[in-house]
Amino acid sequence: MGIFELFKKRDSGEAQQAALESGLGKSREGIFGRLSRAVAGKSRVDEEVLDELEEILITADVGVETTVRIIERIEARVARDKYLGTAELDTILREEVAALLAEAPAAESSSELGMLFEKDASGNPFVLMVVGVNGVGKTTTIGKLAARLTAAGKRVFLGAADTFRAAAIDQLEVWAERSGARLVKQQMGADPASVAFDTLSAARAAGADVAIIDTAGRLHNKINLMNELAKIRNVMQKVVPGAPHEVMLVVDGSTGQNAFEQAKQFSAATQISSLAVTKLDGTAKGGVVIGISDQFRIPVRYIGVGEGVDDLQVFDRARFVAALFGEGR
Repeated sequence: MGIFELFKKRDSGEAQQAALESGLGKSREGIFGRLSRAVAGKSRVDEEVLDELEEILITADVGVETTVRIIERIEARVARDKYLGTAELDTILREEVAALLAEAPAAESSSELGMLFEKDASGNPFVLMVVGVNGVGKTTTIGKLAARLTAAGKRVFLGAADTFRAAAIDQLEVWAERSGARLVKQQMGADPASVAFDTLSAARAAGADVAIIDTAGRLHNKINLMNELAKIRNVMQKVVPGAPHEVMLVVDGSTGQNAFEQAKQFSAATQISSLAVTKLDGTAKGGVVIGISDQFRIPVRYIGVGEGVDDLQVFDRARFVAALFGEGR
């Protein structure tokens, strides 16, 4: 079955929600399985229950600051309502997490693609630069996104500007072939900014809709490598004024607190405008999405909940909360 048939077969409603619930299964059990055991035999939400809940949320990598905010909200409700039973705790937690996510900057758009990917007034392509350390699923995320875009009728160019690893260029080439996107590459060791320049030049000449630039999986504690991101941006702006239109940081949700550190370092080094959180299906650390969204005030654009092309999902806060808490909770 070809990639376009996969998208035609996809049910964007129930099937996507089912995949999301399945992908967040370990996180859901990690939080609510432990919570059920913690409140067993207790009738009301007291200080001991809240201490248990705090530990559970921190273990799920919601993050200390965000966990404290959630606990404070629940404490305020306990004080206001005078009495809250443990049977109500699931519902209360769900409501407070949903409220917290609603306060964070939204990345959702009316497009099923997660953003509009429209050309500018001069007909230049929408330019997306993707950053992140090695191993987080950055190149795979780009490939899956390219597949979604081409299936939606967009003309897409991919720039293999991660020239430090031959495997990264090869991997992106495979995704380009699968998705029908055009790949622009040079030899391993070439100047990444030169690849970005060539990609945008070719995309503009071809009247493409979108250009996605892969970058090296640079270590987030190497400032000299981070400075290269600024060079790539400056070169791209010579071809397409205002480029890149979005800079997306990809982080691996299964790394928990390390994902927080990467978000911190990258946002300090360059202007990150959105996030993609991958590999949530293989971990019980799905709470990292809540913490990153709350603490960094950077919109979460996509989440990865499986290996399939369609398992890169547009982040929808309401769907995420419903899947994390499970139907009927």
